[in-house]
Amino acid sequence: MPLLPRRFERLKAVLDRRMGDLTVLLEHVDKPHNLSAILRSCDAVGVLEAHAVCLAGRLPTFNSTAQGSQKWVPLHRHDSSAEALQGLKARGFKVYGTMLSDTAVDYRSCDFTGPTAFVLGAEKWGLSPEAAALVDQGVIIPMQGMVQSLNVSVATATLLFEALRQRQAAGLVPAAGEGVEPERYGRLLFEWAYPQVAAWCQREGRPYPTLDAEGAIAEELPRTLRLRC
Repeated sequence: MPLLPRRFERLKAVLDRRMGDLTVLLEHVDKPHNLSAILRSCDAVGVLEAHAVCLAGRLPTFNSTAQGSQKWVPLHRHDSSAEALQGLKARGFKVYGTMLSDTAVDYRSCDFTGPTAFVLGAEKWGLSPEAAALVDQGVIIPMQGMVQSLNVSVATATLLFEALRQRQAAGLVPAAGEGVEPERYGRLLFEWAYPQVAAWCQREGRPYPTLDAEGAIAEELPRTLRLRC
């Protein structure tokens, strides 16, 4: 079925508000419900992509809680926390880790308007010593009840929406695609609009076709592929 112009405009409007300088790194958060809820929050806030370090032999899986958000917020896997964190820092991210420590501060006292990465561990263990040693600032979400911490998906949502609130107050939330590099914006828009054609182009090692103003493919494609568009 051809892509309807209103669908293309919806995809474009969402991508226009994505923030490439806000992300999360999940360390050994393997429960499908938690992963799904976290990616759903990422999508709701406008996070462009997320990152994960999984336990050996485990792959990220999702359930209906995600509501399909894993299609719109890619989850990049890393072999180790050190590799993931060093990569984020090299890209200019300031790394905040949730932890119960003497040096951790109330998350509301932090400035999340710059490139920000939140690192969260599994509820049972928290962050590994390796990850904790590499964060720039430990943060806590103060509790007033008997328990010491929130579910990891709720904690992630709390931090992300605080970052969004701060950016909205500072007028820093993108509205016209400025939160994504132009070349990547074009690639993502095509992949969102035509995932099957994008996969075919990747297999063939050819560039993506151009799109016209209404989102239609402006090049001739093989007939079998056109029927799946």
